[in-house]
Amino acid sequence: MRVAVPFGKSKIYTAIVAEVHQKEPTAYQAKDIFQILDEYPIITKKQLKHWQWIANYYMCSLGEVLRSALPSTFLLESETQVIKNKEFMLESSLTDDEFLIIEALEHQEVLPIQKISAILDKKRVLPILNDLLKKKAIVLQEEIIEQYTPKLIKYIRLNERYNDQVALGELLEELSRANQQRNAVMTYFSLHGATKKPIKQKQLKEVSKVSPAVIKALVEKEVFEIYTIQTDRVNFKEATDSFKELSEFQEECYNDLNTSFEINEVVLLHGITSSGKTEIYVKLIDQVLKQGKQVLYLVPEIALTTQLIDRLQKYFGNKIAVFHSKYSLNERVEVWNNILNKSDKAQLILGARSSIFLPFSELGLIIVDEEHETSYKQFDPAPRYHARDAAIVLANLHKAKVLLGSATPSLESYYNAEQKKYGLVELNRRFGNVLLPEIELVDIKEGYRKKRMTKHFSERLMVLINEALDEKEQIILFQNRRGFSPIVECKSCGVSPQCPNCDVSLTYHKLRGELKCHYCGYHKPLPKICSACGNPSLDTKGFGTEQIELELQELFPNHKIGRMDLDTTRGKYGYHKIIEAFQSREIDILVGTQMLSKGLDFDNVSLVGVLNADNMLNFPDFRAHEKSFQLLVQVSGRAGRAKKRGKVAIQTFNPYHQILQQVTTNDYATMYKEQLYERHQYKYPPILRMVKITLKHRDYIKVTSGADWLYKSLYNTFGTNILGPTSPAISRIRNQHIKTILIKLPQDKSINLSKAVIQKIKNSFQSIPNYRPIRFNVDVDNY
Repeated sequence: MRVAVPFGKSKIYTAIVAEVHQKEPTAYQAKDIFQILDEYPIITKKQLKHWQWIANYYMCSLGEVLRSALPSTFLLESETQVIKNKEFMLESSLTDDEFLIIEALEHQEVLPIQKISAILDKKRVLPILNDLLKKKAIVLQEEIIEQYTPKLIKYIRLNERYNDQVALGELLEELSRANQQRNAVMTYFSLHGATKKPIKQKQLKEVSKVSPAVIKALVEKEVFEIYTIQTDRVNFKEATDSFKELSEFQEECYNDLNTSFEINEVVLLHGITSSGKTEIYVKLIDQVLKQGKQVLYLVPEIALTTQLIDRLQKYFGNKIAVFHSKYSLNERVEVWNNILNKSDKAQLILGARSSIFLPFSELGLIIVDEEHETSYKQFDPAPRYHARDAAIVLANLHKAKVLLGSATPSLESYYNAEQKKYGLVELNRRFGNVLLPEIELVDIKEGYRKKRMTKHFSERLMVLINEALDEKEQIILFQNRRGFSPIVECKSCGVSPQCPNCDVSLTYHKLRGELKCHYCGYHKPLPKICSACGNPSLDTKGFGTEQIELELQELFPNHKIGRMDLDTTRGKYGYHKIIEAFQSREIDILVGTQMLSKGLDFDNVSLVGVLNADNMLNFPDFRAHEKSFQLLVQVSGRAGRAKKRGKVAIQTFNPYHQILQQVTTNDYATMYKEQLYERHQYKYPPILRMVKITLKHRDYIKVTSGADWLYKSLYNTFGTNILGPTSPAISRIRNQHIKTILIKLPQDKSINLSKAVIQKIKNSFQSIPNYRPIRFNVDVDNY
């Protein structure tokens, strides 16, 4: 259960009682628990065990896991309340700000600090409150405020005494002159007689068209009674569709999966794009739900849940619960409680990576869709867990099965399948036997040299776009960079505006007319002249989704252009609106970043264009080629999913690159062999494990000296298996200088012993006064 515990002199925080014991602490004086917050436990024992594994494996504290796992509505912290001292008499020695606070307390007995901050329009109010405390004008007290507010719906019913026919006749006679009131009573009868269900107050008002005052008068006369029922904020309708017939190849794959599950706890389904993996998942989900167990369906992006909810809701109706960060805190608490109470509303849970922390009691199956996605990895803050790996451990605790699905599996998963750690099932036919899209590489080096480019579009891509639009088909264009242009540069002196807090150029966003840093959020208006030489000759370099959208509006004024990136999907229903508009064919051309590449299903898309494939290939990361292959194959898979074979045009300066050649033939096996050979050569995962240590501090000299000390300490144990210390590509973010050290852990060495050594060295590092202020982050399996 949750309890409120005191820290320091006055602060109160939420804690979890994990164990009741009689061992008295020796190192400190134990305080009393301030308050028990729950009647029933809100965390299960298996959940706690899973959190302990995450804390141990990813080298973080249990408290950090708790912060990540529990919806913040559960994590109550005391709020400082300000109360006026009744014995205090107003005096002239008060400043204007102090007088305002005292005057506000005359009207309202208790004020939280946030409200005082709003009254004074100042962020720092504690010094003012301290002065008032010295003058004995106020008293401070700590109070815990429950943040979750249940949704209550008002229902209306007739008073019991009018159940009798005679009394009812008398009532109607009595109301014969009050037409509105009589109308409300008659409407109530017609609604209740038709549905035999409770009648909402709002529904009665709408149908009878009477004012709230009329209903209020009937309540005062004790004709009607108002009562409330607590309800969930998100409710799904009943199921409407029966399951689709599986094709011959899907049926075969489904049977192979069941056979593989008899031997293996984890099975990898390698099914090409548009092979109908979701329909196979649906059949497996149904099989597990019939056994009375829960199913967790993990997706990498919130954008994906929009389409999936619609599909799954048709099959499973109100058995679905959805959990991700775009849901409000109250909605997430309701999902948590439904899962905890084994409600019928939460048998199939669809969610992003944080769903692995939910309080499951009878988990039967976990599906990790698009298992290769980087979005499953949390990089900051701790716990820096990988949802796929944590899901496998969670399933093991519940004796459940795990299905990893992808058209382009990660090298780690495929390697595990080859090593017989996982089962492997392949599905190599698209649903309806539609052929894989025809992929062609367009050499834009020639196009730029011969000045044959229209804006950022090659001749070939323009021909294909026009053909698709003539056929009334839709187009997806992919550019993995948002904003208008990543760099603004002065033509005279070559200087480009930099972020003052980070080592990056500011990205130009034309629609807002501003330069913005995508790392810390700093922004400023686009300057008219160069800050270095004063010339007004500023030019943009490179291009993002915003620039492509504006160019398309110029080139195709009669067609609707849409854009899907972080800037256009900020609202709660941002994804939903764009995906729905594209699905209902209101948008002809959709431009987007990698959000578009993941499992979305549009049946009228015949063309996918990749505007610059080289950005990803030349990224300084040992996984760059693997990620490029996955992203390009996934994006290509959005084309021609229904009847007609789709087309994909990939613009590149280097059409002979091995990865691009492998994408055109969808040759995963060759890519896997080549990449695995390189990983063997250079000793990278999955051949061995990696731990990344990141040091951050505002003082460059301090962080450099700390990194050198750390390297020497680690070298004594790990020797040449250490890379670093180095500065990453972006070596300063939010004014914090960054140094990284990579430790490679060979498979013949115990990972637990290695982690114990790292922890010991970390403790020594933090005990040195000069290095204590440096932030020390450990990232295990940093992929």
